[in-house]
Amino acid sequence: MTAITATLVAEHGITDDEYKTIIEILGREPNLTELGVFSVMWSEHCSYKSSKKWLKTLPTEAPWVICGPGENAGVVDIGDGQAVVFKMESHNHPSYIDPYQGAATGVGGILRDVFTMGARPISNLNALRFGNPNHPKTKHLVSGVVEGIGSYGNCVGVPTVGGECNFHPSYDGNVLVNAMTVGLAQTDKIFYSVAKGVGNPVVYVGSKTGRDGIHGATMASNEFNSDAEGKRPTVQVGDPFTEKLLIEACLELMATNTIIAIQDMGAAGLTSSSFEMASKGGLGVELNLDNVPARETGMTPYEFLLSESQERMLMILRTGQEKVAQNIFNKWELDFSVIGCLTDTGRMVIREKGEVVVDLPIDPLAQASPEYDRPWVKTKIQSVITPDEVPQPKSLIQTLKVLMGSPDLCSKRWIWEQYDYLVMGDTLQRPGGDAAVVRIQNTKKAIAMTTDCTPRYCMADPVEGGKQAVAEAWRNLTAVGAQPLAITDNLNFGNPERPEIMGQFVGAIEGIREACTVLNFPVVSGNVSLYNETNGGAILPTPTIGGVGLLADHTKSVGIGFPSAGETIYLLGESKGHLGQSLYLREVEGREEGMPPQVDLAAERVIGDLVRAQIQKDVISACHDISDGGLLIACAEMALASMIGIVFADLDNSIPAHAHLFGEEQGRYLVTCKDPGSFLLSLKEVGVPVKIIGQTGGNTIDIGGESISLLELKEVHESWFPNLMSK
Repeated sequence: MTAITATLVAEHGITDDEYKTIIEILGREPNLTELGVFSVMWSEHCSYKSSKKWLKTLPTEAPWVICGPGENAGVVDIGDGQAVVFKMESHNHPSYIDPYQGAATGVGGILRDVFTMGARPISNLNALRFGNPNHPKTKHLVSGVVEGIGSYGNCVGVPTVGGECNFHPSYDGNVLVNAMTVGLAQTDKIFYSVAKGVGNPVVYVGSKTGRDGIHGATMASNEFNSDAEGKRPTVQVGDPFTEKLLIEACLELMATNTIIAIQDMGAAGLTSSSFEMASKGGLGVELNLDNVPARETGMTPYEFLLSESQERMLMILRTGQEKVAQNIFNKWELDFSVIGCLTDTGRMVIREKGEVVVDLPIDPLAQASPEYDRPWVKTKIQSVITPDEVPQPKSLIQTLKVLMGSPDLCSKRWIWEQYDYLVMGDTLQRPGGDAAVVRIQNTKKAIAMTTDCTPRYCMADPVEGGKQAVAEAWRNLTAVGAQPLAITDNLNFGNPERPEIMGQFVGAIEGIREACTVLNFPVVSGNVSLYNETNGGAILPTPTIGGVGLLADHTKSVGIGFPSAGETIYLLGESKGHLGQSLYLREVEGREEGMPPQVDLAAERVIGDLVRAQIQKDVISACHDISDGGLLIACAEMALASMIGIVFADLDNSIPAHAHLFGEEQGRYLVTCKDPGSFLLSLKEVGVPVKIIGQTGGNTIDIGGESISLLELKEVHESWFPNLMSK
């Protein structure tokens, strides 16, 4: 019997006060296995103990929301008896320790969250943040993460259709890998994780249990220090071919009337899945570890319960239906084992070799799960930087080249060409545009999806940064013609025990809440990833937003490429030349400072609703929202997407040229249209500002007496990533 010492308790991430509560709940000291159960269930990763106070303030309801936060994934109604199921989760710490397996198992885990709900996955996305490109580990991390994502998604046969990738020194010791999956289900065949029916069997399916991933949830709930490399055993090992079999087997079983509840064995593995299912149903559970399929010999109860081996599910079946389920899993050559049953005791009782190794009360453990109102301080807002405070460049074209070839704005083709984004044959808009678009077979409908966040804005002003992340997702969906439906969020921050970090979190939540409310864009699922620090250095606050929207008729969708030469390019929205926290300021002037652009949510709603309506009326022929880098960058991206040039009109003399072209005001779009008369009238009716920027044509970008060929600009834009990875 292992003695429970103060050192052992601390090694499990449990505070002195938390341990006192554990003893009060049990009326005794826990044994080692029970201590492990408390450790993972009360970890930040599983219990959200620093964040749930604030998460409760987010808007989560709308008439089209079928299931909001609290289940494996969010569910929204898209009509015709169909629903979209989606969620985003992080695998940050594992991906730094072992980039290939960390990223691969992140994809596997989020796929399971979605098909657990009864949905067939139709697409994956990811949001990646790496450190300084010149850091000695960055190339290794980028290579491993991208290979892991591509390998898992490609092998399992789900297209990876979109995402984003940024670089900043704050991520040097703690990369972010946020993975998102979108799936399609029938509204009358949504599966939940609420256990029901005393005596019903608890069934284990999928892969065997090994020792990989033990303490993964606890590791993800602590910041890194110099021993990060030594935590490799806490990283799970994935098998995408088994995952593919598991998807098909689960969906086949879901077509029968056999499953009562189902839960992915994700963070904390068998412990969290069994505990959460019983807790939600107000029941108890008894498990026999002798029946758990094992990949390794001599595994202890502690290892069985805390293992995070991949490709495993836990189900509650209807009594008497075990053979039906077993036949299906045998057919797909997957493990199937009845490992326990539901009880009315309200306790988790686990046996091995006939002896009780865990005996814990479920509700008291859940209800006593820590919830902290951590001290926080509001982020000090930086001053406004006026255009006059930023020197004008000698050459606008040279500045364009610098920005288009910078790490954040360069083409990410090197990444997405390693992903199979066309498998399943339904991808209508591939990576590189504002949002991916995936059609729904046998209908006219399509789903648009995007991931967005601007961490430098969030660092300077978490409230405005949170607003902007939501508004950017809303704009990207709107720009392809989709009606935004809902978001999932992945809230990546540093150590919440530091008041300034907790203040960033609280501010970002405030901004997200306000934007979701005004834009009618509820939060239906998400993930919180804290302690993203190394040796006390925190990442930029990164509340990544995954947005999903609906196209009733996918033939009405538009992209960012110009349709033809001779088109007039219109700028919608107000330009003020805001250079604070802009990429121009950072990449050209070497300054990361100033107040970020403010987000006028009421104006966002007006202009976005108008743009979407005009796309759906087949008036707008190309559309691109203006974000990182400003107006000239957006124009260049549209030109490169179609390889059709631009001749700019005379520049706006009311704003300095560099501020006009590289300022990052929010709520703006660039469009071309088929019927200028009716289009301009519609803008006038709702008061949306509009300016003519120029004309399409030729094979150059001509501006202010300078020009550059699209071939030269394309080379600059697309060479940065290959050059980095070939060094």
